[in-house]
Amino acid sequence: MPESSPASGPGHIAFGAPTAVARLPDAVPTPLETLRALGSGPRGLLEAEAEIRLARTGENVLPARRPVPWPRRFLRSLRDPFTSVLICLGLVSALVTAWGTACVILVLVAVSCLLRSTEEHRADRSTEALRELVATTATVVRRASDDSPPREREVPVADLVPGDVIRLRPGDLVPADVRLLRADGLTVHQSALTGESAPVIKEALDLADPALSGAGPFAQPQWCFQGSSVTSGSGTAVIVATGGETRFAAAHDGRRGQRGASAFDRSVRGISWTLIRFMLLTPPLVLMANAALRGRGLETLPFAVAVAVGLTPEMLPVIVTTTLARGAARLARTSGVIVRRLPALHDLGAVDVLCLDKTGTLTEDRPVVAAATDGGDRPDPDVLRWAAVNALWTLQLADLPAADTLDEAVLDAVDGGGPPAAGAVDPDAYEGVAVLPFDPVRRVATAVVRRPGSLGVHTLVTKGAVEAVLDRCAMDGDERDRLLALADRKAASGLRLLAVARADRASRAGAYTPADERGLTFLGLVALRDVPAPSAADALGVLARRGVRVKVLTGDHPGTAARLCADLGLRPEGRSRTDDVVTAELVDTLSDAELVGVADRAVVFARCTPEHKARIVSALRAGGRTTGFLGDGVNDLPALRAADVGLCPRNAVDVAREAADVVLAEKDLTAIDRAVLAGRRSSGNIAAYLRITLSSNLGNVIAMLTAGLMLPFLPMLPAQVLVQNLCFDAAQLAFAFDRPPASVLRRPTALRPRDFLRFITGFGLLNAAADLATFGVLALALHNASGDGGEAAFHAGWFTENLLTQALVMILLRTGRSAAERRAVGPLRTAAAGLAAVGVALPLTPLGPLLGMSALPPLYYLLLGSVLGLYAIGLTAARRRYERRRPADVPDTARERVGASRGARSGHAR
Repeated sequence: MPESSPASGPGHIAFGAPTAVARLPDAVPTPLETLRALGSGPRGLLEAEAEIRLARTGENVLPARRPVPWPRRFLRSLRDPFTSVLICLGLVSALVTAWGTACVILVLVAVSCLLRSTEEHRADRSTEALRELVATTATVVRRASDDSPPREREVPVADLVPGDVIRLRPGDLVPADVRLLRADGLTVHQSALTGESAPVIKEALDLADPALSGAGPFAQPQWCFQGSSVTSGSGTAVIVATGGETRFAAAHDGRRGQRGASAFDRSVRGISWTLIRFMLLTPPLVLMANAALRGRGLETLPFAVAVAVGLTPEMLPVIVTTTLARGAARLARTSGVIVRRLPALHDLGAVDVLCLDKTGTLTEDRPVVAAATDGGDRPDPDVLRWAAVNALWTLQLADLPAADTLDEAVLDAVDGGGPPAAGAVDPDAYEGVAVLPFDPVRRVATAVVRRPGSLGVHTLVTKGAVEAVLDRCAMDGDERDRLLALADRKAASGLRLLAVARADRASRAGAYTPADERGLTFLGLVALRDVPAPSAADALGVLARRGVRVKVLTGDHPGTAARLCADLGLRPEGRSRTDDVVTAELVDTLSDAELVGVADRAVVFARCTPEHKARIVSALRAGGRTTGFLGDGVNDLPALRAADVGLCPRNAVDVAREAADVVLAEKDLTAIDRAVLAGRRSSGNIAAYLRITLSSNLGNVIAMLTAGLMLPFLPMLPAQVLVQNLCFDAAQLAFAFDRPPASVLRRPTALRPRDFLRFITGFGLLNAAADLATFGVLALALHNASGDGGEAAFHAGWFTENLLTQALVMILLRTGRSAAERRAVGPLRTAAAGLAAVGVALPLTPLGPLLGMSALPPLYYLLLGSVLGLYAIGLTAARRRYERRRPADVPDTARERVGASRGARSGHAR
């Protein structure tokens, strides 16, 4: 953020000594001065004081998150492209004094905007209620009274106030602008504020660093700002600014959370603008054709406008909002899956590639130790015990949000092995001094311990990825190559490996840093085995039959990943288990264009960093795939943002939950399958609405344009066209409540503009043929009628036929239903029956003459029944032919399956 920006910065809210904090961050007071200025202390605020401050400062929420008033929603809905075109057409009708046409168009606009704004308001209220289930919390230190000890507890971020003392751990979002009081290996991502992708080291300095005096507040290591996230380490901080007073709020000015257009947005936009071009071309074409062939002038303009309106799917925004909102609510109610962004529900239905790690989904969430060996590959229990020393004190001192599963596996193996023999390493005999927690960049964790009785000596115990540990050991190149080859052989058999090393150092009072992880002595390797999850193979088979391909993106060794995936059948048939493994080293050598092809073919990507995962996901999207990514850790954040749909379990770290579009109740492939099915149901209803509506509308427009040139009078009056359109719109609301056919659930559902144009053109021409065949019926039935009576009867006959054919289309183009489904009465059948009843009855009611229609002879209905019967036969035959020519249900090999990811510490083991 530029220094000249009007960011309000830390300290805009001060209690006790405003002037001391108002100079932040230029003056940079000490932690004690900051606490005094905020009327706080290391033990935190009193609960009563926190409530008073919350009432005074307001909730810790950004202005952009405040609810949008309903009137503003209504006005905003007028900006929809279809609504804008309708308003323009209404204004044109008013200019030529076609008041009836203008009034009906105004009613269409008002009804559409009213329904849309109401449904959006309801959807937003439901979504906000669902978000409360995964509301981001922070660990705050508060006291019940002056005499009470400080107590840590989780509170909603919205309840934080200036002066609160909070704890920061890996995966936490920084909930406000804070001043660090203590930091232990703390690094944060602040790309949302500065654009820098690398984590930034933060320290609780008492004084400002003179070298950074001109670099701005974000470069000062003692400050952390809202909008950043903790990558590694831990810390304690005091809040100095909340809500709209933070630098994040000022810098982004309410644009938080905005993202690029989703796959759904792009598809609907493409279809919409294609239709709008047709609509804008229709009036001038009608005017020119009537002027050239019939000598008519501007008197046909209202008819031309009505024909253009007939092409408009003005209910599209209402259907989309209602369908997605109902699907999201049902998914939350039945499966505990929370959709945080409504269009993501459609994108879930369109997902044909799911990227994920394997730990916790394809495998049990905790591996088991298979062996511990020294550098000569001989069994050595002390290697396991040194690893346990590291694991024990990492768990106790690192202040992690959750225990690392590898540490737990090591400790379980030591506990199950009985007490150590005389002279062996005893993990319980060591006392923890400090810890450098694991992070995805270093790929190691180091515990600094002291053995009682060993004065003046600290022992550094390091464990982690084999390459990372060997790089920190004192050894020659030949020995390093030998150990790497040994590790490769063991990893190729499907084992996960942890290297263990140690070094003795003279004890000191100063802090330990990664620079101390040098000159270590290699001890050996701990081999762990992943246990496949019991339900993984079955769940993978189900997802494969749904047409969802798998990409496993892991930090593990290629052999480890390939072995597990081969055991689960996660590879193309007839290929060895390593043929489809691509390493991160190979990815680094590929251009973006080359990676597109490799990413589409490969099944497993090994040794991936967060940047590799994001680049692979982006390559899949560039290749035309709709991509989902499942992650739960800090290192999954870039890929979550790069995917069409980001998914995470509810117990993921805060920053992953905030970035994800869909939050699963648990990290389970079955939950993913349920979410995909819900997405396909919603997107299937939207796709069916577009196909049926647009093909019917196009057929009616073609028929009316043709009839307008053949007849000496207008085939339908403008008001009749608009009333017919209004009736069809009302019936179409049933699509939001329909249950889609089973065939929709068997393949990814995507809205592809080119496919839609082919569909609506073919079936639209068939609809137009049925409409034009009605000419013959009307000519035969009304051969004795003449004058205005003949025109009124003709209008009534075509009005009735149009609504009946639209009702037939609504039923017969619902493809793939079973016999039981065809017999079932659903909302779509009810709506179609109501539409048909209106078409038959309206000309016979008193409203008929007002609209320029008269009663029809019985012969017309008999002949019309024949036309409709032939049309139904032709429509059914065309639908079956279309189904036969569609792509197969499963677009790729059925051997390809799907799994899931843990991610935050996937690089810990090789």
